[in-house]
Amino acid sequence: MAGRLAGKVALVTGAARGQGRSHAVRLAEEGADVIALDACQDMRTVPYALGTADDLAQTVKLVEDLDRRIIARQADVRDMAAMQAVVDEGVAEFGRLDIVCGNAGVVSYVENAWDMTEDVWDETIDIDLSGVWKTCKAAIPAMIAAGNGGSIVLTSSTAGMKGFVQIAHYAAAKHGVVGLMRSLALELAKYSIRVNTVHPTGVNTPLVTNDFMQKWFTEHSEMLKALKNPLPVEMIEPVDVSNAVVWLSSEEARYVTGAQIPVDAGFNQK
Repeated sequence: MAGRLAGKVALVTGAARGQGRSHAVRLAEEGADVIALDACQDMRTVPYALGTADDLAQTVKLVEDLDRRIIARQADVRDMAAMQAVVDEGVAEFGRLDIVCGNAGVVSYVENAWDMTEDVWDETIDIDLSGVWKTCKAAIPAMIAAGNGGSIVLTSSTAGMKGFVQIAHYAAAKHGVVGLMRSLALELAKYSIRVNTVHPTGVNTPLVTNDFMQKWFTEHSEMLKALKNPLPVEMIEPVDVSNAVVWLSSEEARYVTGAQIPVDAGFNQK
């Protein structure tokens, strides 16, 4: 398959559904082979169901239907050994690693930061920030060794660019991802590996469109009003973020690094 990413290999975390699945499919549409992983399990403090093994199998089917190769494994981004094993297997199979999408993440809502339990704080930070660092730690040595340069795209959020009520833990993690990105952009520049973040507004995925979230927004209507986008769209689609990931991973963005790319329907201009 010809495309902007022909011959490239991409690692995508949180690939069972939502943005992760969309990234895997769009990267494959542009010619990349894919190393996909997802924990495929629910989390103790996350009040909605997460992706499953069947969801990850569907991602595999969608990529293979595009005549691209894919390795998909169940692995938790908090587990350094598991992350390293998946990366090592993928590089051994495909011979290189060019693109990393640190996408896996969760969100939960609380009344305020000071009444939040330690378990809620710890699990969100462990997945949304430490898990992104572990993804990079597992992948970067292989990218450097291949000597082909590359692109790392880390998923932050509009909550990584401004404060939000009721999700201080999530905002802290997503701001932390930006700090990690900026440091990695400097450290990896000499290897021609570019590092950027994407910052979506609300995205039409199960992370947002689930029964818990709908009930929460019904009970906290002032927050729902605060989340309104200037452009006339309630939520963007996963592919809107994936298109930014593809661009950042292509030669079209070969000198773009250390950048925060909003895909936010104007949200951060409010």
